[in-house]
Amino acid sequence: MIRPDLDQRTLRAALADARRAQTEFDDARAWLETAVKGPMEPLGAEVWAFDATFRHVLLVQHPWRGWVPPGGRVEPGETPREAARRELQEETGLVADLLDVPAAVTVRSYHHDLPVTLSLSYGAVVDGSLRLCGESDQPVAWVPLGHDWEGAFPQDRPSIRTYAAQLSRAGDDRL
Repeated sequence: MIRPDLDQRTLRAALADARRAQTEFDDARAWLETAVKGPMEPLGAEVWAFDATFRHVLLVQHPWRGWVPPGGRVEPGETPREAARRELQEETGLVADLLDVPAAVTVRSYHHDLPVTLSLSYGAVVDGSLRLCGESDQPVAWVPLGHDWEGAFPQDRPSIRTYAAQLSRAGDDRL
């Protein structure tokens, strides 16, 4: 039984993007295929946003997760891609086009009191000179990719760096 707030459009989009994601962690695709058959917790979506030089990643300082990419819960009626764009704008003040192929799909819990959920990560290249406008309780900053920022998911740092390097090598063909 699917949670009533996760409509068929949302689930179809999540399944499609999970299958297309460039990188998979935690056997996320198989987890999602099983999860949609029973009660399912909310989906998550985030944006791995880079400046045009691919030397910096845009991060927000979450109250308990530390420095993480902008993101959050997929709201009823929206796709994970739409949620990622919304969260990017809400948490940074920036509007960006997301790259066509999702960067990654993973399964994780965002807090010890929350259940495990599927999260999709989308890539974006953003003008690093634009003014950032974070939420009052979540500062936002361009962080050098070589810096080991403190966050709840340190295993994401090498994945984000690898993805940035791939985008940099691909150049305008990917964007």
